[in-house]
Amino acid sequence: MGKEPSIREFCINLLDQGDLASKLAPPRTAHGAPLADNDPGQAIFRSHPAREPKLSLSSGAEPLPRPGQLRQAEARARCLARFAHHELMAVELFAWALLRWPDLPAELRRLWLATLAEEQIHCRLYLDRLAAHGSDLSEHCRSDYFWKQLPAIEGSPHGPKAFLAAMGLTLEQANLDFTLVYRDGFREAGDLQSAQVCQRVHDDEVLHVRRAAEWLIRLSPEHGEDGVAAYEESVPFPLAANRAKGRRFDQKARRSAGLSEAFIEHVRTARSSQQVAGSTKPS
Repeated sequence: MGKEPSIREFCINLLDQGDLASKLAPPRTAHGAPLADNDPGQAIFRSHPAREPKLSLSSGAEPLPRPGQLRQAEARARCLARFAHHELMAVELFAWALLRWPDLPAELRRLWLATLAEEQIHCRLYLDRLAAHGSDLSEHCRSDYFWKQLPAIEGSPHGPKAFLAAMGLTLEQANLDFTLVYRDGFREAGDLQSAQVCQRVHDDEVLHVRRAAEWLIRLSPEHGEDGVAAYEESVPFPLAANRAKGRRFDQKARRSAGLSEAFIEHVRTARSSQQVAGSTKPS
């Protein structure tokens, strides 16, 4: 009987194998049991994931179709491919974080692994809908946007707190808004199955944002219960509160995620540096 894989070995394989099947294999043993994490080992850093040629990353991306354009099958396919790839990058980045900070509390490592597994499910759901549109991920642009945030996270003095702020409280918090906007767009286009996937992802994102918010506070005792202060100290530039939202701001989802009213208002009113500069009047 062979040795069962550990979380460490699972994450190494996920990042070092370039095929989709390896990246979407669930984090369980062959018998369905949880992976061992008794010896997380030394920190491992990967600057990028292995990708087979048909999944290679590229810089930049074409504009995402607007919800009103989703009556066109081609526009729906482009959206589904973009969303699937975002989930795939999230899977890889949670594996990266588990390898980068092996000495984190076991509870947080288990939560990150659970989140990784949920991101895999989201990716599969989007890929299934993409296949129903007669397309697959290899036919679409695969922007490296999430991976481009890695140098800022890695270079931050706040370590795993920077990851929590960037991934959970910026990128995933923004998805609380985007999933509902595109859910409604798919519904109006008559694609109810894709709309259901967006709703499923939205519901899980509420939990992911809650996990990130709770753990950022737990790792920032100097700020007490002040989530705004903990976030602003930890979030790595160029990510910021103004990127933690969509145009249609959903307060209810953020309350469900346990964000304080002060944090919700901080994000709702956040403006980009360009907006601030544009509003400055000459003296």
